[in-house]
Amino acid sequence: MNRTLACIVSLSALLTCVSAAPAEATAVVRGRVARPNANGGVTTGKFGAATGPNGGAYARGRVTSTDGAGNGTTASGAAFRTASGATGARAGTTTRSADGSVNHQSGLSASSAKGSVQSQGTYTKGADGSASGDRSTTATAANGNTYNGDTSYTKGQGVTHTGTCTDASGNTIACR
Repeated sequence: MNRTLACIVSLSALLTCVSAAPAEATAVVRGRVARPNANGGVTTGKFGAATGPNGGAYARGRVTSTDGAGNGTTASGAAFRTASGATGARAGTTTRSADGSVNHQSGLSASSAKGSVQSQGTYTKGADGSASGDRSTTATAANGNTYNGDTSYTKGQGVTHTGTCTDASGNTIACR
C-alpha cells in the first residue's frame, strides 16, 4: 500500500503544480517512457495532466515494471479538481507473479459540497486458482447521513454484502 500512497501523493503534487497556472490559461502535459530495468525486464510509464480555463485540473499516471522472469507490477493513480472545488483521487497497484498469482489493491477518495466518498479494495488470485476480494466504502452526504458498506467475494462461496446507514447523530436509518 506504500506504493499506492506514494502514487496519490505524487499525483496530488503534480496536480498542485499544474493547477498553479492562471485561471484563464489552459495547460496540458503528457509523457511516456519505456526502458530496460536492472531486474532484466522493462519499465514503462505514462502520465498526463491538464488545467482548464475555469480552474479545473487533473493529473494521472501509470508505471509498469517487469523482471524478465514473468513477474510484473503496475501502479496507477489519478487526481482531479473541478472548477466548483470538488476533488478526488484514486490509486491502485496490481502485481502478477510468474506462478499466475495476482494481487490487487486500490482506493479512492472524493469530496464536494454535496458530500464525500472513500473506498478501498483488494483482490487476490492464487496460483492454485483460488480467488477472493473485498471492498469497503464509506459515503457521507452533506447533511451528515453516512453509508458504510463492505462487499466480499470468495471463489466457490459467492458474494456477501453488508451495509448500514446512519444519520448525522449516529442513529441507524434505512438505506435508500
